[in-house]
Amino acid sequence: MSTGRPAVRGGVRDWAVAVCVAAVLLIAGLSEDHPATNTDLLGYALLVAGGLALAARRRAPVPVLAVTGLCAVGYQAVGFDVPAVAFLFAVYAAVRAGHRVVTVVAAVLMLAALPLAALALPQEMSVTEALARARGALELAWLVAAGAAGEALRQAERRADEAERTREETARRRADEERLHIARELHDSLTHQISIIKVQAEVAVHLARKRGEQVPEALLAIREAGREATRELRATLETLRDDGRAPPHGLDQLPDLVQRARMTGLDATLTIEGQRPEVPAAVDRTAYRIVQESLTNIARHAAAASASVRIDYRPDTLAIRVDDDGSATPDTAPMPGVGLLGMRERVTALGGRLRAEPRDEGGFSVHAELPVSRTA
Repeated sequence: MSTGRPAVRGGVRDWAVAVCVAAVLLIAGLSEDHPATNTDLLGYALLVAGGLALAARRRAPVPVLAVTGLCAVGYQAVGFDVPAVAFLFAVYAAVRAGHRVVTVVAAVLMLAALPLAALALPQEMSVTEALARARGALELAWLVAAGAAGEALRQAERRADEAERTREETARRRADEERLHIARELHDSLTHQISIIKVQAEVAVHLARKRGEQVPEALLAIREAGREATRELRATLETLRDDGRAPPHGLDQLPDLVQRARMTGLDATLTIEGQRPEVPAAVDRTAYRIVQESLTNIARHAAAASASVRIDYRPDTLAIRVDDDGSATPDTAPMPGVGLLGMRERVTALGGRLRAEPRDEGGFSVHAELPVSRTA
C-alpha cells in the first residue's frame, strides 16, 4: 500500500508538466503572425495534443515519442512555426527509459520530416528556407541536450539501484554470518553438556536394567528429555545454518509430545477436533511450541496430576487449549516467566490471541487462537 501515494504523486506531476507544455505551445501558436487558413483549428488541436500526450511519457515513452513527433510535423505542415518542445520532452523520457536506439531513429526521422513539412506549405518556399524553418523548430543541439539529460538521469538511477542492491546483499550476508556465529556458539556451549546428561541417563538406565532393578520413571523421563533436547538442538542448529528448510516440529509431532509428558507421570491427554486445513509453517511451529511450553511448565511448577491438550481446527482459526489440575487458584497471581512471555510474543507476531490464567475450578489454563489464513 505504500507504493500507491508515490504513484499518484507521479501521475499528478506528469499531468502538470503535460498541461504546462500544452499551454506554452498553444500560446506560442496563438501569438504567431501567420496567414489565417482553414486549417488553423487543426493546428491548435495538434499543439494541445502534443503537449497533453506527455502525461503518459512514463508509462509509454515510445508511443508518446511517436505522437509528439507526428503532432510537431502536423502543425508545421499547416503553417505553425512553433518549436517542437513536446518532442524534446518525449526524447528525454524515452532515453531515460532506456530506448536509446528507437529515440535516435525517431530524431533522425523528425529532422528529415520537418523540412518536408515546411515545403508542403501553400506559400512559395525554397529548400534553404524550409531547412531554416525546420532548424528553428528543432535544433540538433536541443535533441542532443534532451537525450544527454535523459541518459545522465538513467545512469544515476541505475547506480542508485545498484547501491541499494549492494546494501541489501551486504545486510543479508552479515545476517547469515551472525546466524552461523550463533549456531557455532550454541554448538560449542550446549551440545557437550546435553550430550553428557544424555549419556549419563542412558548409562544409568542400562545399569539398572542389567542389575534387574526397576528403572525409576524420573530417570526414564530424564533420558527422554535428553534425547528430545538433542533433537531440538540439532534442529535449531540446522535452522540457523539454513533457515529455508521446513520447520522441524509442528502439529504432527503433538502425539509424541503428549506421550513423553505421560512418561513423567503426568496423565496427559490429547483431543483433536475439526478437519485440519492447510496451516502456514509459522502457525504449525508456534502451535507445537505452545503445547510444549505449557506441558513443560506443568511438569515443573504446577504440581498437577493430569493435563489435557485440545486442538480445535476452525475455518479460519486454530484454537489451542492446555488445562491442568495443579495448585493454581483464581486468587493466585500468575508469574509471567520467560516461557510464557516467549509464547505470548510468538502468538502476537502471528496476529493471534493468548490467554493464560488460573481456572475457576483450580489449576491453570493456556488458551491460544492462531489465524490460519495464508496471509498470517
